[in-house]
Amino acid sequence: MFERRYAVRDGILVSMGSPMLVIHGGAGVERKEMTAADETAARSALEAALRAGHAELEAGKPAVEAVTAAIRVLEDAPQFNAGRGAVFNHDGRNELDSSIMDGASGKAGAVAGVHRVKNPILLARTVMDKSRHVMMVGDGAEAFAKEQGITLVDPKYFRTEKRWEQLQKALRDEKAGVALLDIGRNYFGTVGALALDAEGHLAAGTSTGGMTNKRYGRVGDSPIIGAGTWADERCAVSGTGWGEFYIRDAAAHEICARVRLSGESIARAAREVINGEIPKAGGDGGAIVLGSDGSFAFPFNTEGMYRGWIGADGEPHVAIYAQDALRGDEH
Repeated sequence: MFERRYAVRDGILVSMGSPMLVIHGGAGVERKEMTAADETAARSALEAALRAGHAELEAGKPAVEAVTAAIRVLEDAPQFNAGRGAVFNHDGRNELDSSIMDGASGKAGAVAGVHRVKNPILLARTVMDKSRHVMMVGDGAEAFAKEQGITLVDPKYFRTEKRWEQLQKALRDEKAGVALLDIGRNYFGTVGALALDAEGHLAAGTSTGGMTNKRYGRVGDSPIIGAGTWADERCAVSGTGWGEFYIRDAAAHEICARVRLSGESIARAAREVINGEIPKAGGDGGAIVLGSDGSFAFPFNTEGMYRGWIGADGEPHVAIYAQDALRGDEH
């Protein structure tokens, strides 16, 4: 049951015929803010996303299809800070960001600051497939979405009471003089997926509502290729955490650069960047990393990170807290 076939393609070891999907639903999970019902709902949504993406891989479709399918499920689940469960900005609006990258072709697509796109990952994918551009933002991105038949919704669709209350608390803290940098959890919450298909090709995608109480059109790392999302022939990454630090460190690309240039393992490269370089600079968070050889890692340095994986047997494996034992954990 553990047999796996490999091939060497252009000097790169790739896993053949053994599809793999790895996902996250955001770092920064705090047990004190979770109920048993919250945990059950989150685990159920993670499992549904894994099954949706795995079905694409089992059908012989490329990695980008699996990534898109998995993230779409997570965007529709109100438990996560993306799509339906996105947080509110300072003005009480939801601003959504997303990106996707195909490791086989090097193509990528991203959107930022959209308010009416039901599934931002679908728009990011459309930017990659049907435009000459990599990133579109705001009204222009939504105009393109309308032209391409991407589903647009009334902004009320994204409102959940939990996220609204989080904004009210953030506003109260701000009024009371609590420094923004002291509210690190406001930066957390993102979803992402990585896939390795039967041909040994990788893809990565990330989607988020950004940070609670963000202002001035702030954009984090999630829609920035190389910061929050990266995929090449050897390595794929999706990050979740304090976006400013992921941008400054080009975190996603840095992990894969270490694999490509230094020959570091997926686990070591992920650990050194996410649990080394990011905290050293003052940030925190987590990531998921998947290699072309089928190895993967879940580095994070917060109390919890929604995460999971599914392999050739089609059985989803999920976890929430650092204490939960899950293959690939690095924390």
